[in-house]
Parts: sequence; C-alpha cells; structure tokens
Amino acid sequence: MADLFSLRGQVALITGGSSGIGRATARAMGEAGAAVVVSSENGAACREAAQELQDQGVRAQAVPCDVQDRDQLAALVAETVRQFGGLDAVVHAAGVAPHSGPMGEASQDEWDLTMQVNLGAAWHLSTLVREHLMVRGGSLTLISSIAGVRGNRSLGVYGVSKAGLTQLARNLAVEWGPQNIRVNSISPGLIRTAFARPMLERPGVMERRLALTPLRRVGEVHEVAGVAVMLASRAGAFITGQNIVVDGGTTIGDGS
Repeated sequence: MADLFSLRGQVALITGGSSGIGRATARAMGEAGAAVVVSSENGAACREAAQELQDQGVRAQAVPCDVQDRDQLAALVAETVRQFGGLDAVVHAAGVAPHSGPMGEASQDEWDLTMQVNLGAAWHLSTLVREHLMVRGGSLTLISSIAGVRGNRSLGVYGVSKAGLTQLARNLAVEWGPQNIRVNSISPGLIRTAFARPMLERPGVMERRLALTPLRRVGEVHEVAGVAVMLASRAGAFITGQNIVVDGGTTIGDGS
C-alpha cells in the first residue's frame, strides 16, 4: 500500500514553495521520495526551505523565481531539468490576494496583480512544463481555493482568479490526457497559514466560520499537501480534470 503513495524517482517542482501550503507540499513530496525544487520570489526563504529538506536527506534545490516574469519561469523549468534530468510533478501554489472588499472597489493594479500571479503565471508555467511532463507521464496540480467555487463578499477578485485556475485545470486535462499528463486542482478552505492570519486573528469571524464547517476546526497545511502527494502518485493515476475540495465540509454544510 505504501508504494501507491511513493514518489521515489520523481522530480517535483513547487512554486510558492517557501511558505504555507507550498512549503508543506515540498516537504511531503520529499518525504515521499521525490527530488524537490523549491521556488518562490523570496530567495532566502527558498534556500531555507531547501536546506531543511536536505537536512532530512531529501535531494532538494532552491531556484528563486518571480512567477510574474515569463523569462524567470522559463529559467526555473530549465534549471529544474538541468539539475535533476527531468520533471514528473509540478505544483503551482504561488498566489496573492492584494484586495479585500467589494470587487468594485479593487484598483486596476490589484486586479492585474491577482490575475497575473494566480492565473496568468499558471498558464505560462503549464506551457513550459508540458513537453517535460509528456516524456514521463507526469502531473500538474494547481492550488485553487473554495473562493473559486462560491460567491464571496470580501474575496471576489481572488475568487474569480481561482475559478479561472480550476477551469484551466479542466481544460488542460482534456487537452493533455492523450499525452498521459494528468491535471487537477485542489481547493482548500480555511487553512492555518500566514496567508490566512488576518481571518484567524478575528475571534468573531472565526466563531461564525467554524459554525458553518462540519468538522468545526481550521485545516492544517499537511492536510492539503497529502492530497497533492496522492495526485502525483500511483494512487492518483486515474484522476484528472478534478477539483478536490479540502475544507472540512464548509462548502457542503448547512450551518446546523
């Protein structure tokens, strides 16, 4: 059974890999046996995350990259292949939410940044990794959000970008399936990360939110990372074009 979830022999690339869900995914994939490239725009944090993995005996390298820059994305993919000889699993966890509040109050810069990082970068990255994933029958996993599967009063711009990301996964799954490439998205709910800290630090908001969540708790990063490992492993070999919701039941609960 353990071999079903093994990533031995795989090379995994994680954007947004120096913090939060991305860092937990890099750790989980390394522990499952993959060689890991940790990437984000924060070079020092990337090196720290990669060193942590190396200290655990994982083959890991830090390759900083600003995902808004197409040239840097191309260099990231090329360096990954140069260092490890190929590419099997890509997880795009980089994401931003610069605007909170009604969508009509978002600035053009906030809209552009959100779409460029959360959606545009995923599209550009996908075009760069396709030829490498095709060689090995690999997988691409896009970290989306439940903000992209329902309406939201304060994260509308972010939600639109994540809805697009989930649809990107579906479209690529249809296009790339005949080439033996699997593409899925994961939509976390409220997960204990620095990204979610503004909400986690508001007791009144949290009380209402947890009352709407059947499991009555906040999720942990490893609970999302585990799904990413499954999707990259033999256990997920017949799953493609899916959006897997990891939210403790928030989106299906009736509040009772």
